[in-house]
Amino acid sequence: MTAPRAPEPLGADESPSRPPAVTHVWYAAYGSNTHPERFRHYLTGGRPPGGRREFPGCRDPRPPRRSTPLLLRGRLYFATESAVWTGGRAFYDPDADGELPALAYLLTISQFSDVAAQEMYRTPDADLDLTGVLAHGRDRLGPGRYETLVCAGRLDGHPVLTFTAPWRSTEVPPNPPSAAYLRHVAAGISGAHGWSPHRTATHLAACPGVHPRWSVPAIAELLAPPERPGPVPPGPP
Repeated sequence: MTAPRAPEPLGADESPSRPPAVTHVWYAAYGSNTHPERFRHYLTGGRPPGGRREFPGCRDPRPPRRSTPLLLRGRLYFATESAVWTGGRAFYDPDADGELPALAYLLTISQFSDVAAQEMYRTPDADLDLTGVLAHGRDRLGPGRYETLVCAGRLDGHPVLTFTAPWRSTEVPPNPPSAAYLRHVAAGISGAHGWSPHRTATHLAACPGVHPRWSVPAIAELLAPPERPGPVPPGPP
C-alpha cells in the first residue's frame, strides 16, 4: 500500500506574470471519484453502477498515467441534491480545519477539463484556462457547484488541482448522501488509503451532512462484502 502524500506548497516564483508551463495535472478526487471503477466512467463513458446518468467520457479516454493516495488540508461535506445519485453531493471546503483523504490521478489538461465539464453535466469540448488557479490558488469559473478550481500545491512537479463549490461548508444546508453514492466514496477512500471499514466509517460519519442519517456501523455495513447464498438443501428423495 502506497503511503499517502501531501502536496508541496507552490513555489514563490509562480506568479501571474510567469505562469508555469503545464501539460499534466494531478486531479485530486475526494468524492465518489476516489473509487477507480467509478472514475473510469468519466474517462471512457457510460453509467456507473447505482447512477442515473450516462456520461459521454473524455475526448482522450486513456487511463491516468499514475495515481496516488493524497491528504488535503480542509474538510469533506455533503450538500445540495445529486441528479445522478439522489441525496447530497460531496464537496471540498479547503478553508475548513481538518484533513481530507483523496486519491490523485495524473491526467492531461484536456482530461481534467473534460472531467470538470461532465461534473457540470456539460459535453466535453474545450480545455480550461488554468492560468488563474495556478497563479492564485483559486479561480471561480462560474457560479456552479463544481466551477471553483482549487490548486492544493504541487506533487512531483505537477500541480494538484480539484474543483468544488464557491461556498463554504457552513454556508449551505447539509444533505445526507444516498447509499449508492456513499458506498463509492467509502470504498474509494478505504481502497486508496488502506483504511479499515471502521476507520473509513468513523471519518465519513464526522463529515457535515452525513450524521445523523448515517451512523458509523451503517457506513461500515456499506463496505461489507455481499453474502453468498448458502448451498441449496436437497429435495425429497
